[in-house]
Amino acid sequence: MVRSDARENRARILDAARAAFAEDDRTSMNQVAQRAGVGPGTLYRNFPTREALVLAVYEHEVELLVDSVSGLLEEESPVDALRTWTLDLVEAMRRKHGLGDALTPDAHRSITEQTYAPVLRVITELFDAGKRAGALRADAEPRDLLQLTAALWRAPVEPEDRAPHMLEVILDGLSARRR
Repeated sequence: MVRSDARENRARILDAARAAFAEDDRTSMNQVAQRAGVGPGTLYRNFPTREALVLAVYEHEVELLVDSVSGLLEEESPVDALRTWTLDLVEAMRRKHGLGDALTPDAHRSITEQTYAPVLRVITELFDAGKRAGALRADAEPRDLLQLTAALWRAPVEPEDRAPHMLEVILDGLSARRR
């Protein structure tokens, strides 16, 4: 059983690393430890390598995304929830790929394999809600949206982020009203 202070340290490290990597993907392990208010030994006990820390940050982000779906569906229409969630996913994917130098190709592959099923599950949940509401076409496939997110995270962000517009085109194609 993990002690509560050890859990708190791990959570602080993940929060500090997420914020630090968002500001500068070259942030060192020592900078993360300082930002988290822990010693280097505590950091390395939890995350023996920078790659392990980067992977844990991304896994935690995906957990937060997956966990956010039920709340979004309570607060928004199924299509609005899908829009919000997909744009959040795109941002997470951009951050993950922005850390590309910190991850080996095997680590990229591993994290993709670990997160694919939970992400597909919640897209299915969002699609099912949209279909029940009559807002999404019956033949819409969650795997297709997941494939399309690859184009969304690669969309230009300068002079303006094109991902929201591209997502609107995708959502228009998914709309049951067009059929």
